[in-house]
Amino acid sequence: MASGTAVSRLEFFRRMLQRTPPSAPSPAAEAPSAERRGAARVNAREGLRVLIIDDSATIIAVLGKMLRQNGYEVLAAADAETGIERARADQPDLIYLDIVLPGMNGFDALRALRRDPATKSTPVIMISGNAQATEQFYVRRIGADDFMKKPFGRGEVFVRIQQMVESGRLPARAAPAAELLSDDGSVAPADGEATGMAPVAQEASDAPTAA
Repeated sequence: MASGTAVSRLEFFRRMLQRTPPSAPSPAAEAPSAERRGAARVNAREGLRVLIIDDSATIIAVLGKMLRQNGYEVLAAADAETGIERARADQPDLIYLDIVLPGMNGFDALRALRRDPATKSTPVIMISGNAQATEQFYVRRIGADDFMKKPFGRGEVFVRIQQMVESGRLPARAAPAAELLSDDGSVAPADGEATGMAPVAQEASDAPTAA
C-alpha cells in the first residue's frame, strides 16, 4: 500500500512538471542587449594619446590596433621602468598598465605614477590575465581608475573609455553624427551614414585578447 502511494505521488509530480510551461525570458535580462544596440556611442577626443605598458607583444599589437582604428594615438612599453619614463616624457591621456611585468610589477609602477606630479592625475586601467594578480588588484587597489581582465574584446575596451569620458576623466570627441554601438562592440552609423572608419580585422575584434 505504501509502495503504491509513493508511485502515485511520483506520477503526480511528473504530470505537474509536464504541465508547467517553459519560463519566458526575463525582460530585464534582455534589456542590456537592446540598450547597448540603441545607446549612443561616446568616444574620447580624436588623437587621444594612449600608453600601453605590457610585456606581451600580442596585447600591444591587438589593443593598439583597436585604439588606432578609433582615432587614438598609441605609445607602448614592454616593462614598467620604460613605461614610467614614457609616461613622464610623452604625457599620455590614458595608460593601460599590466600587473605582471618583468622587473617592477604593475602595482609598484602605479605607485610611482601616482607619486610623480607629471602623471599623478593620468587615468590608469590595469590589465591582467593572471588569477592571483586579479585578486590582488581588488585587495590592494591603490589609485587605478579601472581594471580589465584578459581576455578582453573590443566592446569591453571602448565601454571603459566611454565610462571615463562620461565621468569627465577623458575629453569627449565632438562627433558630427550620432554613432551606435553594435552587439560586437563595433561602430554602427546612425541613419545609414558612414563613419569613415575601417572595420577591425577579425582577429582583433571578434577573438578575445589574452596573454
